[in-house]
Amino acid sequence: MQTVDPHRYRLAPLLGSLCILLFVGLQALGDSLHYYPVGPIYEYRWQLLALALKHTPEGGPTTLLPYQDDASQKRAVSLLQTGAIDVLALGTNQERENEMLPVRIDISRGIVGFRVLIIRAADQQRIKGMDAASFLKLTFGLNAQWADVPIMRANGLNTEVSLGYETLFAMLTAKRFDAFPRGLSEAQIELAQRKAQYPQLVLEQSKALYFPFPIYFWVNKHHPQLASRIETGLKRALADGSFHRLFARYYATEIAALKAHPRQIIFLINPVLPPGNPLPDTNWWWHQPRIR
Repeated sequence: MQTVDPHRYRLAPLLGSLCILLFVGLQALGDSLHYYPVGPIYEYRWQLLALALKHTPEGGPTTLLPYQDDASQKRAVSLLQTGAIDVLALGTNQERENEMLPVRIDISRGIVGFRVLIIRAADQQRIKGMDAASFLKLTFGLNAQWADVPIMRANGLNTEVSLGYETLFAMLTAKRFDAFPRGLSEAQIELAQRKAQYPQLVLEQSKALYFPFPIYFWVNKHHPQLASRIETGLKRALADGSFHRLFARYYATEIAALKAHPRQIIFLINPVLPPGNPLPDTNWWWHQPRIR
């Protein structure tokens, strides 16, 4: 006589329910994605994500939604773990690679690692007249949670940090530090937004810092199918040229200004770039000289 394991029949409905829940979860993930960070200086990143999703129609229609609540970068990483945020676009370091799954295609083509400086207008001529050694003795202002803080410090630069982002503009105005390094694509937008509030702040015209600093899309480690879709979409956009065209459209002004008014570039090392990460290819916008 054949014996029947009663647990077998209890387990079958449970497995069926789990499969249904997994399917529903994947469908929900495909319907909408919440992203971070949000704001005008990050618009290109999310237009690029939309382009990648458009290039993978087999993944289904997806709506991109900004994560509207205020959050620090560290908090955003935690929110990615809980599912409140689905995709981040941030620079890489070992801590982030331990906690999240990167789509290892540099979406900024190195442009975020090219740092121009927001300064007080009264210091324009003083900084212009500095040699590299004197320039590197300035004090630079940064957000304490930004991934470039350890890079700057590892290169021996003096840093003044704040837990706030907006606070840094006020601190610069109050002479708490000398210069606020910002990505080539960020500085002009930020200054234009704050012209009325901080009319004494301007873009420094003669110098820039550069360090290899790739920006990746990041997803929850439990969502490799989303990472795979984004990677496939980016590769298809690279292949048909639409990735390059989007980049050129967003950064045309900055690229033209860089060519028209060459700067003295001070190269920095990036000791926190995890092994296995390729150096950014800047050829779309800047043919960099030999890096020390």
